[in-house]
Formats: sequence, C-alpha cells, structure tokens
Amino acid sequence: MKKGILAFLALAFSLAIVLPAFAEDPAQEPKNVTKPPVKTELVRLKYFSGGRMAGLINTYLSRDGRTEPGPNEKIIVISDYPENIERILQAIRQVDVKPADLQFTVQLILGTDTEEKGGEALPNDPIIKELRNLLKYQSYSLLDTSLIRAMDNSDSQVRMGEKAEFEFWIRPKVIKDEKTSLIQMEVRLRRIFIASMPPNATSAKPEYITTDLIGTTLNIKPGDKTVVGVSKLDGSGKGLILIISGKIVD
Repeated sequence: MKKGILAFLALAFSLAIVLPAFAEDPAQEPKNVTKPPVKTELVRLKYFSGGRMAGLINTYLSRDGRTEPGPNEKIIVISDYPENIERILQAIRQVDVKPADLQFTVQLILGTDTEEKGGEALPNDPIIKELRNLLKYQSYSLLDTSLIRAMDNSDSQVRMGEKAEFEFWIRPKVIKDEKTSLIQMEVRLRRIFIASMPPNATSAKPEYITTDLIGTTLNIKPGDKTVVGVSKLDGSGKGLILIISGKIVD
C-alpha cells in the first residue's frame, strides 16, 4: 500500500513540473505581436545608380522588405519597417559619395632584338634603364603616350598606337586608410586590327580580329610609375611593354 502511494506521489510531482513547462512554452502559445506598418521611401542617389546600390540595400532588408527601381537610374524605392529604413538610409549616406577622380599616364614601348634607328626611347628614364638589365632587347622606342582620366571604380579606355590598333582599358579603385592611399587597378591591353579580305569577298563590312596582349591586376602608390607587363608581338623578336603611372586628382 505504501509503495502504491509513493508511486502516485512521484507521478503527481513529475506532472506538476512538466505540465507548467508546456503551458509556459512560447512555441505553444499564439503569437499576437503586432508588427509596425511597412514604410515606403523613395531615395534619390547622387553618384551611385540604383542597380549598384541595390546590392548594399538588400543586406539590410527584413523578410518583408523589398527594393524596386525608380523612374530613372538615380532613384530607388525601398519598402521596409521604419527602423530598417533608417539603417538603410544611414548606410547609403556613407557610400553614396563623390568617387575619386584619377589621372593615368600610359606609355607603349616597343622593344626589339636589333638596334633600330631613331635612338632609345626616353634615354634618361630609370625604368628603361632597368628594363635593359632585365630584358634582352637591344633597343627601345616609344610607340605612344596617352593621358586617361578615370573615376573610382569605373571603366575607362583609350585607343593607342599610330593606327589606333591598341586598346587600353582600366578599372581603378582607391584604397585608403589613415596613413596611405593605394590605387588598385584592373588593366587590359589588346590589339585590334582588320582581317585581310579574300579577293572574291563581296561583304563591304570589315571584320576585326582582337588579340589580348596584357591583362592583370596591380596596386600602385599615387605618383609611382611601374611596368605593367610585356607581350611579344607576332612571334617575332619584338615585344610591347606597357608602363603606367597614376595620381589622385584633387
């Protein structure tokens, strides 16, 4: 009899602990939390396009938030809860600032295995002197020099050469910290020329052949001058050398 009473008391005690736990479990109770109404904000951007800014905004959106394109590329429509809208607007103000203006000097140098008439290109240039120690070319001649302006994180390109057969492309990005600035850039140089037409060809539209010569990513300090790369031309004893310097324009 005593064993039966003890078993009954133990069961009652365990139920007294378990049942309140189930009763107080928030997962078992209906959620009556009232969410604030979604707010829609039309944001006018100064420098970024709405398409580029959408990637940043999407990292702040709640599950109920969304972005939509505006009537032009400088306007984006944001819908979300008010507290998220405030965080998004603050992030946009930090990012949507005037990009740095940059200027680059690009030089194309032709190196040859034989001495060419006309003398050495830029004879007092320390980079040319260094190239003489590194490369086996006998002479260096300046094919072309070009100034190119570019905005931070935007593409720019220019045609170079006597026949404009070389296309130089650059996408720079300014990296700053408290002490120094660096210009990080993607650079591409390619050759574009008209393909030879067969004698019986009837098409009046010329066909172009594109050959990639140099493609790389590099960092330079503003004001520095450096060799980007060297590419052989037509399998001959000639090489095209790309030299660049850049600065941030105030």
